[in-house]
Amino acid sequence: MTNTAKTRLRTAGAAGIALASALFLGGCGTAPFLTEATPTPTSGSSGEITSIENDLANGSTQRTLAAGNISLAVNYWSDLAMDQWTAGANKPLNLSLIATLAGDEGQRIYLSKVTVVAAVTGPDGSLAAPASLVDEAGVAPGYQVKSPYSYSQSFVLPPLDPAATSISLAITYELLLQTTPTSAEYAKQTATDLLTIAIAPAE
Repeated sequence: MTNTAKTRLRTAGAAGIALASALFLGGCGTAPFLTEATPTPTSGSSGEITSIENDLANGSTQRTLAAGNISLAVNYWSDLAMDQWTAGANKPLNLSLIATLAGDEGQRIYLSKVTVVAAVTGPDGSLAAPASLVDEAGVAPGYQVKSPYSYSQSFVLPPLDPAATSISLAITYELLLQTTPTSAEYAKQTATDLLTIAIAPAE
């Protein structure tokens, strides 16, 4: 074999080895099942629907509030259907409550004042809110609310900004508890609650 032929054979052999090495190394990457997959967006992931909280979605709701050792069982409801709670409507909110006392020794419980403070929200944030609604007892020291007595009232929320999407109501109950069953002295207790109600779009 001539020197030229030997040179060509060595060159071909080296190229073959280099090609085999390249194929081997090319196949030594991380196995597909060990590779961390990149999440693929689903058709529904690009747009999220934001629901509006509505504590009266079922037409009514019940709460148990604490004021010291007084417990208030409160019911809220509306005579107006939720799909008619539009910004331009007068919106009635009814409530009733009854109080019980832990460690009851026969003291009476009186409700002296109820205050409803509204906050209105629209798509871009806060909007102008109506004036506070207040029911202050016309008798001293207040309305008896200890079981079996109870309190009922209806507050009417006036028309709101047309852009309103929800209204939040901070409700404060001011209570007077007799210090003893025969005493003319009272301890003041306060219970608070928060309702958020959706405003239906006008048709």
